[in-house]
Amino acid sequence: MDLFEYSARKDARASQPLADRMRPGNLDEFIGQAHAVGEGTLIRRAVLEDRIFSMILWGPPGCGKTTLAGIFARQTHSYFVQFSAVLSGIKEIRSVVDQAKNQQKLYRKKTVLFVDEIHRFNKAQQDAFLHHVESGLITLIGATTENPSFEVIAPLLSRCRVIVLNPLSPEDIVSILKNALQDKERGLGNMNLAMDEGALSHLSEIADGDARMALNSLETAAFLTTSPDVPSQEAPGRITVKSIMKAIARKSLLYDKTGEEHYNLISAFHKSLRGSDPDAAAYWLARMLAAGEDPFYIARRMVRFASEDVGNADPRALGLALSAMEAFRFLGHPEGELALLQAAVYLATAPKSNSIYAAYGVVKAAIDQHGALPVPLHIRNAPTSLMKEIGYGKGYRYSHDYPDAYVPQDYLPEQLKGKSFYKPTDRGYEKKIKEWLDRWKSLKKNAAE
Repeated sequence: MDLFEYSARKDARASQPLADRMRPGNLDEFIGQAHAVGEGTLIRRAVLEDRIFSMILWGPPGCGKTTLAGIFARQTHSYFVQFSAVLSGIKEIRSVVDQAKNQQKLYRKKTVLFVDEIHRFNKAQQDAFLHHVESGLITLIGATTENPSFEVIAPLLSRCRVIVLNPLSPEDIVSILKNALQDKERGLGNMNLAMDEGALSHLSEIADGDARMALNSLETAAFLTTSPDVPSQEAPGRITVKSIMKAIARKSLLYDKTGEEHYNLISAFHKSLRGSDPDAAAYWLARMLAAGEDPFYIARRMVRFASEDVGNADPRALGLALSAMEAFRFLGHPEGELALLQAAVYLATAPKSNSIYAAYGVVKAAIDQHGALPVPLHIRNAPTSLMKEIGYGKGYRYSHDYPDAYVPQDYLPEQLKGKSFYKPTDRGYEKKIKEWLDRWKSLKKNAAE
């Protein structure tokens, strides 16, 4: 390499984002994911022995999926091809297959194909890999932030090992940031920066395990603290919590309104309500709203919850949930968010009963079992003389003509006579309902005797 080529490469590296420049070159430099690539793990042995296998790397943004794929490329003797599922299609796949055949035939090299965002490939595109992965022509490494159980076709998934990568811990992020501050060749070591421990800790926490976000925020903060426009009261080159907040402006929370995280958060919210934990319910509600979830989706789930998990233990819960939805429709963001929170806290602290939900399940099972049973004659409507003559309405007793507006008589079809679907609990208002039902059952039993 001559001086001009060296200078050009150096300039090209300097123009890359810090997160790209700081990518580790081998497994020993890689920080985090010890469960997947640490000492003694299957992947580490496979890489060191050059026996890499097909796998799907599943994890959140910035946890090291692409970095690991690059390390696999450098530390094995395979022909390595990389492309993004966003930009590539069947044509590119066929080209990779042709290259793999040539590499195998001419150089006896196996081909490792890294597909970033593999979940974006449709079924036909994934099918195009299948035969070649199965035959061993291609070793596939896919990266995805989505649950491969839903996004990768079953035949392809069965031929790959799924490696679950976790968000990096705050301690891992701190180590990565310190390396970037000290590295003079790839990082910011030549800028003579000083970073407060508080700022380092703050950035590592709000990064949510995303090393790329942390490094890019650090680079922006470094630029802000060394620019000519640094306020006179701030020390040039000193990165503080205030510097970090300026660099981030407003953190974007990890959320995909159609992906797994959407269902994870709504599940956490629903279970917090059911578990009578208003603090957790408030937290998950705020998390979803901050991430851009549709408020009416949350409101609809609370209306459903009011019937499914509170029911008649507190009949006011359903009305409050509906009122919260209407309040948000009237007020919008941000004022209407308090109405949703009020409903969530009320639902979390209300007495719980799933008796309505359970009763509906038993009723549907009875319908499936017995079909369309005829309505008993005595409770049929009899608007014509003919209907009266054949027994419609005969023997029906009008409840309001009796004490307490109750008279023992049957309302279910003969085949279901005596069947009990709704079983109230001893909690909240249902305790009162249970007392009434027990009394009516006693009256009915005495009348039958």
